[in-house]
Amino acid sequence: MTRRTNHTLQLLTRVSALLLLGLLLYSCSVERFIPEDKFLYVDHRVELTPDSVVNDIDNIQLDLEAALRPDPVSGFLGGYPGVYFHYKANREKPGFINRFLNKKFGQEPVYDTDVQTYEMEQILLNRLENKGFFYSVATSEIVRDTTNKEAEAIYRLRMSKPYRLKTYQLDTDTLMVYNPIKNSLSESLIKKDMRFDLSAMKAERQRIDGVLKERGYYNFNPAFLIFETDTNQHKNRRFDLYLRLKKDVPTKSVIPYKIAKVNVYPNNTVELDSSALDTTRYAEKNFIQGETFFKPKRLDPFILLEEGDLYSPSTSKSTSRRLGSIGAYKFVNIRYNELETDATDDSLGLLEANIFLSPLNKRAVRAEVKAVTKSNGFTGPGLGLTFVNRNLFKGGETLNISLDGSYEVQAGGAGNNAGSSSIQLGLNGTLILPRMLFPITISKNYFKYDIPKTKMELGVAYLNRTQLFTLGSVEGKFGYVWQANKYVTHEINPVAINYVSLANTTPEFDEILEANPFLQTSFEQQFISGLTYSFIYNGMVDAGKTHQIYFNANFDTAGNSLSLFASGDKPQSIFGLDYAQYARLDADVRYHFNFSNQTLATRLFAGLGVPYGNSEVVPYTKQYFSGGPYSVRAFRTRSLGPGTYEPDNNNSYYDQTGNLRLEANIEYRFPLINVLKGALFVDAGNVWNTTNNEALEGDTFGSDFMSELGIGGGFGLRVDIQSFVIRLDLAAPFHDPSLQQGQRWSWDVSNPILNFAIGYPF
Repeated sequence: MTRRTNHTLQLLTRVSALLLLGLLLYSCSVERFIPEDKFLYVDHRVELTPDSVVNDIDNIQLDLEAALRPDPVSGFLGGYPGVYFHYKANREKPGFINRFLNKKFGQEPVYDTDVQTYEMEQILLNRLENKGFFYSVATSEIVRDTTNKEAEAIYRLRMSKPYRLKTYQLDTDTLMVYNPIKNSLSESLIKKDMRFDLSAMKAERQRIDGVLKERGYYNFNPAFLIFETDTNQHKNRRFDLYLRLKKDVPTKSVIPYKIAKVNVYPNNTVELDSSALDTTRYAEKNFIQGETFFKPKRLDPFILLEEGDLYSPSTSKSTSRRLGSIGAYKFVNIRYNELETDATDDSLGLLEANIFLSPLNKRAVRAEVKAVTKSNGFTGPGLGLTFVNRNLFKGGETLNISLDGSYEVQAGGAGNNAGSSSIQLGLNGTLILPRMLFPITISKNYFKYDIPKTKMELGVAYLNRTQLFTLGSVEGKFGYVWQANKYVTHEINPVAINYVSLANTTPEFDEILEANPFLQTSFEQQFISGLTYSFIYNGMVDAGKTHQIYFNANFDTAGNSLSLFASGDKPQSIFGLDYAQYARLDADVRYHFNFSNQTLATRLFAGLGVPYGNSEVVPYTKQYFSGGPYSVRAFRTRSLGPGTYEPDNNNSYYDQTGNLRLEANIEYRFPLINVLKGALFVDAGNVWNTTNNEALEGDTFGSDFMSELGIGGGFGLRVDIQSFVIRLDLAAPFHDPSLQQGQRWSWDVSNPILNFAIGYPF
């Protein structure tokens, strides 16, 4: 009886929804508002009939349709709500709601009388001529639907056989500007047998302009070039194309310019009075500043402009980019002034390059008050303080000192952790030098795109978790980071040291370690010294692209150099400390497909850590975990895995890690209102151990790993303000590997997980 009642209710709900939709569309009918002698213009299209084979006819049709004017009114499910709201808002007493709807969604009506078909025919024929289809024929008509008072325009074009290129030649004379043009014709965009194409000729002019600018022709302009065609020498619609300079081109436009002076202003401000500044001559450049703000010796490697070099826009752009990468400057502005030349030499111009550098504030302090809510139930306040000192030693150095602290208490839940609290403190210092500290001097031109930065980090952290333990750690790094090009970034740390001290353990935590020797071993090896390397390819920087790819690979190895100095039997030690030996490699691949202000984002992650030599287990801090706002969002942080392991108490937080991790994500992102965006997503993943841990049943990776994935999905809301994103994701598990076989497809939508985070997950 209950099942039949539910079915009846569902049927009534669907019928009611259809009736409501139909009523809404009927209420939005605009026929009664359309003037008696007019028809609403709702559509237009172009029909092409070519006289020969045209390979790109679809692209031509899209281009022609994009030229059609005016645009028809927008429809939705057979209605025109935008026009309806406009009509309602323009009544004598429209009311607040109608005015609001018109402001947000209204659209002015377009009528058949607004369409000038003859003018559009001429525009379409002109577009075809620009693509080589001369002597084409166009006709048009407006089809009117008297029943619905709607009209559409149809344009029919018969495309003639196109004209194709026979030869492309450069008309030359004694001007030396013709030499670089002639030498570059092998790279021309114009090829034999190509169809006459005005856009290709414009692009060719821009290409030649770029070639000449790189050879010093500072005052050249692509408008100085002109194309001429000749169809008299050939039959069957062939033509010759000639390129030459226009007459009366200014002399200074066809001579190269070299840089005669390079002036650098390292501390440029609005109130700057250059006459009161001192000039220091260094490396054939003039550094103009009052008291030394930036040492010329340190600034010169970032400047690629040299006295005596020909003007080059790419060199100027590279210099600006390199100076901006220092981190000490807010604005970089390079301006050129033309200088007087010898009256007897009019074959070369002279330029003065002025580099104006506007610094950021030397010191800055930032404070953050945070409310922490973690997936393991801990909540509490947090405070973060960051101090920044830029250009510390007058060589572009940046010092960052950050202090973080938080107090958390488990507000709810059951088990041994209920009511426990956590105090966490951290002090971290980072010194970044915009140059490479290396025993061998490296030329500033060796790294073409960017000069590597030297990065030194030192941090200490303290964690006290009541009822369990106290954990102290010291971490230090020394390495280099640099951009190889626009997309690729490398970071290598030849020295990476981490020391962890576990103290004040309670009997309760000692029992946890005794019950799990695997976990106990991972905490014992407290000294880690090794090397890390990261490779990043970031195609996301091209924001306007339809297809975007991101790839990040990380390699981490430890203990190899220490083994040369270690003593004792295994486990060996140094300075009385057991040290870890392992190798870890992981990769993160992301692909975004962007369309109509929407995005389909996908991600794959795979990581593996392998202990060897002095270690039987990868150190706990280097193991992987799964679940949480940046992972599988339907499971709490660290609550997934390893494998099919089913935790039996809250202390499983320490058990649910592994040395192998696999994850996959897919997310559909779409706009809602203004800065508010929505998302639908599905996540899958888990962690495993590659060696069996007897304390964790089902934790080992095997051939049936696909059936052990945790899978979940849900929807999210994001506030996206100029790339600062506040994210809320509500997710529920679909497949829980900790359940018994046959019960894992749980579809547990009644127990969703709410994730709060900053930034997109991938």
